[in-house]
Amino acid sequence: MIPKLSYFLSFPPPSSATEEGIVAYGGDLSPSRLMLAYRMGIFPWYSRGDPILWWSPDPRLILELEDFKLRRSLRKKLKNFEIRFDTAFADVIRECARAPRRGQKGSWIVSEMIEAYETLYALGYAHSVEAYQDGALVGGLYGVCIGRVFCGESMFARVPDASKVAFAALVERLREGGFEFIDCQVPTDHLKSLGAKEVSREIFLKRLAEASVETECFRGWSLMKD
Repeated sequence: MIPKLSYFLSFPPPSSATEEGIVAYGGDLSPSRLMLAYRMGIFPWYSRGDPILWWSPDPRLILELEDFKLRRSLRKKLKNFEIRFDTAFADVIRECARAPRRGQKGSWIVSEMIEAYETLYALGYAHSVEAYQDGALVGGLYGVCIGRVFCGESMFARVPDASKVAFAALVERLREGGFEFIDCQVPTDHLKSLGAKEVSREIFLKRLAEASVETECFRGWSLMKD
């Protein structure tokens, strides 16, 4: 039986998750609960009308920053985009919510999730990367920073390669900040093509514990290079 969360800020251990990776349900999306979840390797993922579901899948998909594959064809396209950081978080998360997903009906980024992550952004924990062309937002991504780990949440592209360019910019910024890896959460062929790999939940949690001991998140998101 999947445990239901109470008002107390606690989660069952990720090792108790179901075969699908569900740790618990219920609770709320308060900043304190969300940040506790991320520090424990747990994240929320549910559909409109359902209770909040908290996940810690096994295996887990991560991207070691040195393993990122920036293909020559994509490198040539970098100059076609203007990249910004943390300048349009609200727009990015809403575009991610509207983006169609193959095999999915609707979006798991419901209004309560948008509100919760905008609060994390205001507190300095959530961040966005934006790709622009001719002054228009055409792609981007957002996620949560835990110590030296970036937990990726979602991305979107309104023109080809826009999200990939934003992702490449994210990797470069994280390297500059001394980050360890990106938590990509669940395996996808797209992220694997960029260099992500599957690891066991046990290994992921160990890596997360080692890399998330710092309480202060990297503050260099808005520092742009000429």
